[in-house]
Amino acid sequence: MFERIKALMERWQDVKEINALTDRDLDDLGMSRDQVQAFARLPHDVADRVKHMAAVFGLSDAELHRDHAAYLELLSTCGTCRERAHCAHVLADAARDLPVDASFCLNAEAFAAQTAA
Repeated sequence: MFERIKALMERWQDVKEINALTDRDLDDLGMSRDQVQAFARLPHDVADRVKHMAAVFGLSDAELHRDHAAYLELLSTCGTCRERAHCAHVLADAARDLPVDASFCLNAEAFAAQTAA
């Protein structure tokens, strides 16, 4: 129960900080206030999951971050995934897995498209 209260307090602090951002701060981030708030609600491991799943598809970290808007979309999509256990299984052996092993991934088509580009 304490951990849940602690998490709620951290989220509340995040919301306060997001609300304090100026328009210039948001421009520097390349995001709207609503987008920043949505990302603050994402599970904390989403960025790592996206990075490691991209590697399964053969994308480097630099390639993954090449298009900022596309990267934000990947994060957002990953945050809605209901296959977290399946994802964890694939990512546990990502060095040996192939894109076909991650066909369940909501970002699979986007990763494949970036690989082909």
